[in-house]
Order: sequence, then C-alpha cells, then structure tokens
Amino acid sequence: MSSLTPRTSGVAAPTDGDNRYKAVQDKLKTLSKAMDTAGPELEALLRSMRTNAHRAENLAVAIANAELDVKFIEMTNQVSVALGGAAAGVQKLQQAAEEVSGMAHAARRRHARLYQALDDIRSSRRERTPKPGFFAH
Repeated sequence: MSSLTPRTSGVAAPTDGDNRYKAVQDKLKTLSKAMDTAGPELEALLRSMRTNAHRAENLAVAIANAELDVKFIEMTNQVSVALGGAAAGVQKLQQAAEEVSGMAHAARRRHARLYQALDDIRSSRRERTPKPGFFAH
C-alpha cells in the first residue's frame, strides 16, 4: 500500500465576515501556508503514482512473459495507464497550488502595503473609528 497518510492537522481559514486588517492578513497567511505545505505533499504523491504506474507496467510485461491470459495483461496495462493519467492530474494540481501560494503571498504583501498604515493609525487611537462607508452617505 501507499506510505502516504491523510493529514488532518491543516486548519482552513474561517470564512466569516471579519474583514479587519489583521483578520485578512491572518487568512491570507493561512492560505499561503496551506498551499506551501501542499506542494511537497503533492510532489510525494506524484512520485508515488509514477512509481506505481511503472511497477504496473513491468508487472504487465511479467504477466505477458508468463503467458497468462491476455485479459490480465490488459487489466494491468489499464491500471498503469490510469495511474499515469492520475499522476498528470496531480501534477496540474501541484502547479495550481504553487500558483495560488504565490498569489496569496503577493495579495498579503499588497494588502499590507495598502492598509497597514491605516490600521496602525486606527489601532493607536483611543477613540472609536466609524465603520467603513459611514461617510459615504
């Protein structure tokens, strides 16, 4: 069987309506960290699937050399092809995770650049600040 085990320690960012500066920064950090962690795990899965596809292909050759029924050769070849196709899908998923991670890091930096000074000002005041949109009416 596979040596890969499912992870349950990953914590998803809450999808609440909290859009305060620090809450958004924490959510972006959690997302980028999860995507950074997923990369190596997906790479390990990809290697495992490719290895198993190669093993299934070699097994099909061994079955053919043993002159067993053709249906066993075909089934084993289908397993090899299916694993190869699944590995291609995992590779696309890994690339997407890397892209999302980069975008989350960039969004966090941009968000900090745009709003950190405002948050510092608002956080250092003793008086309460009106909610966003208060002055728009």
